[in-house]
Amino acid sequence: MFETLSDRLTSVFSSLRGKGRLSEEDINATAREIRLALLEADVALPVVREFIAQIKERARGEEVSKALNPAQQVIKIVNEELIEILGGQTREIRFAKNPPTVIMLAGLQGAGKTTLAGKLAKWLAAQRNTPLLVAADLQRPNAVTQLQVMGQRAGVPVYAPQPGNGVGDPVEVARDSIAHAQRNNHNIVIIDTAGRLGVDTEMMQQAADIRDAVSPDEILFVVDAMIGQDAVNTAQAFLDGVGYDAVALTKLDGDARGGAALSIRHITGRPIMFASTGEKLEDFDLFHPDRMASRILDMGDVLTLIEQAQRTFDEAEVEKMASTIASDDDFTLEDFLQQMMMIRRLGPIGNLLGMMPGMGQMRDQINNVDDKDLDRIAAIIRSMTPAERANPKIINGSRRLRIANGSGTQVSDVNGLVTRFFEAQKMLRQMKNGGLPGMPGMPGMGGGRKKGAKAAGKKGKKGRQRSGNPMKAKEQEAAKAAERQRRQEEGNDTPPQLPPGLGGGSPQLPPGFGGGRIPDLSDFKLPKK
Repeated sequence: MFETLSDRLTSVFSSLRGKGRLSEEDINATAREIRLALLEADVALPVVREFIAQIKERARGEEVSKALNPAQQVIKIVNEELIEILGGQTREIRFAKNPPTVIMLAGLQGAGKTTLAGKLAKWLAAQRNTPLLVAADLQRPNAVTQLQVMGQRAGVPVYAPQPGNGVGDPVEVARDSIAHAQRNNHNIVIIDTAGRLGVDTEMMQQAADIRDAVSPDEILFVVDAMIGQDAVNTAQAFLDGVGYDAVALTKLDGDARGGAALSIRHITGRPIMFASTGEKLEDFDLFHPDRMASRILDMGDVLTLIEQAQRTFDEAEVEKMASTIASDDDFTLEDFLQQMMMIRRLGPIGNLLGMMPGMGQMRDQINNVDDKDLDRIAAIIRSMTPAERANPKIINGSRRLRIANGSGTQVSDVNGLVTRFFEAQKMLRQMKNGGLPGMPGMPGMGGGRKKGAKAAGKKGKKGRQRSGNPMKAKEQEAAKAAERQRRQEEGNDTPPQLPPGLGGGSPQLPPGFGGGRIPDLSDFKLPKK
């Protein structure tokens, strides 16, 4: 979504790095580039003007002029102002004191309200709530059926007393759903309302009537993040006609430039609460302004990655993975398959890599990452026998052909996997046994010989090494010859005297062991019985 903006801002800041101080010209040039980046991202002009004015004012202040690294300070200012534009603090749901909490969804047709209702219900259910979906969109064809399908996929019940398709009273359905939720112990009610292709009086009146009938605790305006500046106009029209408490952005994974997300909050004064980032029901979460600003500036979003991993893996799986890596046993293909499947559950690999800091500069490579490659690797490993997974060294030519046929791949694919696995296994073994060259060993893992002892052993074994330079080596040999000559002249070059029996001939053996006679028991002084 913010790729264009992120690329432009990254290039702007790269030109600032390395400067000891920032002149007025540097500040103006930076502000000009940021202005162009925001306008290209389809951010509303009033938002751009205020944003740039605030940055220039702070960049000329003492926090930059007295900073050790002015460029980093400017990046910090831009990051803080982006967070402020996006809402500052993360906005969470306000739950009613007396259940059920009523959440009403409003927005134009095609914005994704029904899909977002299913995602929101699943997200709330994962937090041990008991949500109820209400089909109050009785105008759009098959809207009721679509919500029922979404509820079934999310594992959440749906209240749909009317068939829809133009039949039924949506206000009555919304009102009756509250009593139904109380009878069936649902603590949250999510009402899906009707939309139109454009803002009109009839739609606004119906949404206002439902609002008055159920008195919702939260009204969420659902907006398609890909419609650009028109999203701002629609948001303002709904705010004037119906009113809402927060915004939910859909299709945030699209290829739009993201200006709507940066503009809506500033113009309407309503925070962005939720963001839908994919087609799956799990691609939904709270909108965190600080994390989104970090992504825009290519500083990554490690916190979201950690939270995603915590939701996906249980503690036992994490401990098992850690113990496998830290054990003295070799890492096998079976271990590799299990850990690859765990990572696969986190979602598309490209999305995971995109959350890492600095990955914006490798966006082309990340976009070329195909999750089907992981599926092919899994198919190859699953086509192996348990013995082959435990000891890949036994995989000869005939076995590789059988594995390739069983997995629907080529022999070259099997060869590549085995080769790369041996390299990874060797690297992991080096990390366990004292670390890679220039790196310390991994804490908690077994170690080999200590580095100091190893170095001392080498030094004692080799002694003084001969230089690789021929001229220098010749000088060393001449110096050694002169030293030997000096010792001979002084009478100090005689060999050292060894203890008796160890110098100049055969060792002196004990009585009974000389002359080649085989010893018997009489040669030993044994104790008497």
